[in-house]
Amino acid sequence: MTNNSRSEKNKMFFYESFAEEFDSKMNMYDTNKRLQVFYSELLTEDISGKKLLDAGCGTGWFSKIAVDRGAHVTSMDLGENLLTQVKKKCNSTRVIGSILEMPFEDDSFDLVVSSEVIEHTPEPFKALEELHRVLKPGGVLVISTPNKFWYPAVAFANLFNLRPYQGLENWTSWWSMKNQTKTIGFSIEKMVGVHAFPFIHPVVYPILDILHGANSFLGPIMLNIALRARKNSIV
Repeated sequence: MTNNSRSEKNKMFFYESFAEEFDSKMNMYDTNKRLQVFYSELLTEDISGKKLLDAGCGTGWFSKIAVDRGAHVTSMDLGENLLTQVKKKCNSTRVIGSILEMPFEDDSFDLVVSSEVIEHTPEPFKALEELHRVLKPGGVLVISTPNKFWYPAVAFANLFNLRPYQGLENWTSWWSMKNQTKTIGFSIEKMVGVHAFPFIHPVVYPILDILHGANSFLGPIMLNIALRARKNSIV
């Protein structure tokens, strides 16, 4: 393994390194907004009895809601520390694995959710291909990832140590995400934005909530990209 690849691997495990403190460091407004988009805007149908993969589950917030709604949930992340936190929230099947090479057979799941994960890998669209592989034909993917439109603001914050983040950040643009999702073999059913700007502070929550009502129109210039896509059936 080269020094560069070793460094990338270490960065992929950034969240695993402080899993016990992860929830206390999270901005729950951001987490709850993404949960709202996933489960109240993009995945509104009955999912009870469905096999659902939470790919890059973190500490389990997205797994918990899916379990509460009756899905048979598999929670996957890179390390045992994160999965221990998942166990505290819900009764899902917990699996250690990388989103770049998942330990599942082809066509294994009816549904896959993955929030703010693919950008933390060296190859985001390879991760997207893996999500496509493990979905059954006709299965639904709901995914979110940061929008490259706003990356200069993050680079500025990193330059001046305003944001203590040491993981991988390979952001993609709205249009690249849209085109690659289709190229891989999905049909996009809905695509929206999350957060109108990156300054997520209590004083601006009311403004963000108002602008969220236009998240389809403003999506290309919002902070995060979220979409619902269906794996094309084999003809």
